[in-house]
Amino acid sequence: MIEEFTGFPKIARLSSEVVITEKIDGTNGQILIGENGEFLVGSRKQWITPEKDNHGFARWAYDRKEELISGLGIGRHFGEWWGSGIQRGYGLPNGEKRFSLFNVHRWSDDLVRPKCCHVVPIIKEGIFTEIENWNEVLEDLRVHGSYAAPGFMNPEGIIIYHKAANIMFKKTIFNDEKGKGE
Repeated sequence: MIEEFTGFPKIARLSSEVVITEKIDGTNGQILIGENGEFLVGSRKQWITPEKDNHGFARWAYDRKEELISGLGIGRHFGEWWGSGIQRGYGLPNGEKRFSLFNVHRWSDDLVRPKCCHVVPIIKEGIFTEIENWNEVLEDLRVHGSYAAPGFMNPEGIIIYHKAANIMFKKTIFNDEKGKGE
């Protein structure tokens, strides 16, 4: 038997467009809307329900199910569930929580996305090799505070999305060289 051929993957150009967004410190969430009307809500590792929830995200999503289905449409929609009582809290009062979508170019228009959803803030866009100092971007975030929650002065860091490679990298303001929990 001959082994199935596997080609070498295409290599992305480093000198391609990147989008830098604020890394919000909450909990990862996803909403799946299937072609058959299927509606599922997930955390980073599993599907969740209002009965087996993750910081109230499933309850929030199911309470807005029709708005999310009509506004987001078919597909997987990833974002960050954050706010009062989740990680840094961002100074949001009285249990206020937000779902910020990651796909900034698809959802940047306030008239297109569901009113109940936010989008992670874009800090900078450009060509990867032309961004001279990533630490300046982090320092600007540290000095001026969160873009997602203006006035909150303890943001976590940035996400760098390399479009050609379709890959994300994160840099945090503090302890960037360490993994979570180290």
